[in-house]
Amino acid sequence: MATLLYRLGRFSFRNRGRVVAVWVLLLALMGAGAALFLGPSSDKFSMPGTESQRALDALARDFPQASGATGTIVIAAPEGAKLDPAAVAPVVKEAASVPGVVAAVDPFQARSVSPDGRYALITVQFSGTAEDLSDESRDAYLKVGDGVTGMRIEHGGDVLRAAPEVGGSEAIGVLIAAVVLIITLGSLVAAGMTLLNALVGVGVGMGGLYALSGVVELTSVTPVLALMLGLAVGIDYSLFITSRYRQFLTEGLDREEAAGRATGTAGSAVVFAGATVVIALAGLFVAGIPFLTVMGLAAAGTVAVAVLVAITLLPAILAFAGEKVLPRRQRTGEAVAKEGFGYTWGRFVTKLGIPILLVGIAGLGALALPAQDLRLALPDTGSAAPGSPARDAYDLTSEGFGEGFNSRLIAVVTTKDAATTTALAGQAAQMIMQVPGVLAATPPQPNADGTTALVAIIPKNGPTSAETEQAVHDIRAKLATISGAEIAVTGATALGIDVSDKLGEAMPTYLLLVVGLSVLLLMLVFRSILVPIKAALGFLLTVGSTFGITVAIFQEGHLADLLGVEQPGPLVSFLPILLIGILFGLAMDYEVFLVSRMREDFVHGDTPRQATINGMGHNARVVTAAALIMTSVFGGFVFMDDPIIKSMGFALAIGVLIDAFVVRMTLVPAVMSMLGRAAWWLPRWLDKILPDLDVEGEKLRHHLAKPVEREVTPV
Repeated sequence: MATLLYRLGRFSFRNRGRVVAVWVLLLALMGAGAALFLGPSSDKFSMPGTESQRALDALARDFPQASGATGTIVIAAPEGAKLDPAAVAPVVKEAASVPGVVAAVDPFQARSVSPDGRYALITVQFSGTAEDLSDESRDAYLKVGDGVTGMRIEHGGDVLRAAPEVGGSEAIGVLIAAVVLIITLGSLVAAGMTLLNALVGVGVGMGGLYALSGVVELTSVTPVLALMLGLAVGIDYSLFITSRYRQFLTEGLDREEAAGRATGTAGSAVVFAGATVVIALAGLFVAGIPFLTVMGLAAAGTVAVAVLVAITLLPAILAFAGEKVLPRRQRTGEAVAKEGFGYTWGRFVTKLGIPILLVGIAGLGALALPAQDLRLALPDTGSAAPGSPARDAYDLTSEGFGEGFNSRLIAVVTTKDAATTTALAGQAAQMIMQVPGVLAATPPQPNADGTTALVAIIPKNGPTSAETEQAVHDIRAKLATISGAEIAVTGATALGIDVSDKLGEAMPTYLLLVVGLSVLLLMLVFRSILVPIKAALGFLLTVGSTFGITVAIFQEGHLADLLGVEQPGPLVSFLPILLIGILFGLAMDYEVFLVSRMREDFVHGDTPRQATINGMGHNARVVTAAALIMTSVFGGFVFMDDPIIKSMGFALAIGVLIDAFVVRMTLVPAVMSMLGRAAWWLPRWLDKILPDLDVEGEKLRHHLAKPVEREVTPV
């Protein structure tokens, strides 16, 4: 592997113009494809095999007029007054005239008026889904009642779902990353080149993703996740190869040879670090949830592009940068080589290995304690940004009717004939009313031929409350005792519960697949049994403490104001499995970067302890910079209003900090010093079976020892 990448690095350096031209052309093609084939994002969740999805499929088949998107217009009279039916009627009529609306129900006829007569709910039924709704229809819906005075009118419902905007607050993370690069590399050219390299990769990856959005359904979160990861790993991978290139230059190698060796050594670590991230993300398919599979594959694609850019475009850009990639003092020969903090820290950690290990494990274990209370749910409009139409409608509905009216469920009853449907749907409604946690169940509403009926259910509590979740399970258990009908409960709340349950079932399989494949990959890289196992155990400490801190802030509300968390509550259902996948891949990045250097020096004759110190000495500075960059990129997304993106950005940022500085740069060298030579033990029979990937570059050294390979092509 190292020899192949060495040749690739020299080829790219020598043919810099062509390589840059190819990437620029590819960037232009992906940009053009994104412009031509860009499709709308979707927040429609397809959950094959769940009761919620069965109900939605039955609605689409047997009750199509009730399967479209719905809107809810909340009307409130001034305090102390009651709503006048004559004043509400024009609002109902105006809502019914919105393009795409098939019906708007008068609240006085539907009895959706609060007991005090001050609040009313107008249910608006659209013919198509929220994704099918045009901007003109959505704008017209939001303007319903604008000319009415004397009443407060708010608009809610799933028709108002909007994709999070990209391009504002997350730029803060990129600016911080640029500052860290300048400080670390000591050269504006090197910093700018590294950042430019990463941005090209992100541009190509995002362009390709948006070009596919016309044929592949993407959720609104998918591009943000791809951008988040593409930026973070793109900068990090370029930084690692650039740092090794500069090291080779200071050792007296010519620029082309330095580029080849940097790509062969650091590039090997980049390839395998990227492979672990790709495996972790692609492994999300085991959850069996289509939108999560697409999300993982999209992010994996941007990471794969970042790796390709780092090992091909970067050597070409290095060729154009010339000696300016070095700090001015090194170019003029004024710099004096000295040991950095990494060596000091490495000696300290290896000397006090056992105490540091005990303190580190105890501290991370304490941080993980809040994770015991982890609760999951899909976000509801109660967690939307304050001041947004959806949030205002949610709050006004809760004020007038209680939070349960934001948790509405639908029981879909299907039989073979109208008489049976009427009887069994009525029986279902009576049984639902007996369930604790249910406030009301409406009389059955049949379709045209009477074979399917809907029973609307109003829980007592909010969409993400534990009481509502229990009520959904109890309702389903009771309805399962009715024979002669197909009955399924659905709605946004029920769908969120099904998502959480299905992800919980998939988690053990996912962990086994991802951790197993990655441990096998690390075994190939490091020719060791204990190093991969240690890496996996360290990851468990990282993810446990990350979950604990995230739960404490986003769910329990501690320090929530500092992060702008307006409404603490359950974490989004797919955050744990996404966080595990992404953090495992990124954790293995630092594991590969640090330990591959330790392995390299050990193979070349150093003692285990000295090899550990050397690995820290050579890579601590660049790993520190890489972790700060990745944290700043992820942290930039914390400033977004979208609660999903905010929690995801925070969890990834804090996870990277913990893993890089506590686990990889502290606990890992402590364990390596304690293991000694045993760290690199591999049974002979297994050593013969496993292919030698030569990440440490031993074969590359023999390759370079051949006289014919020492020829240098003029720059």
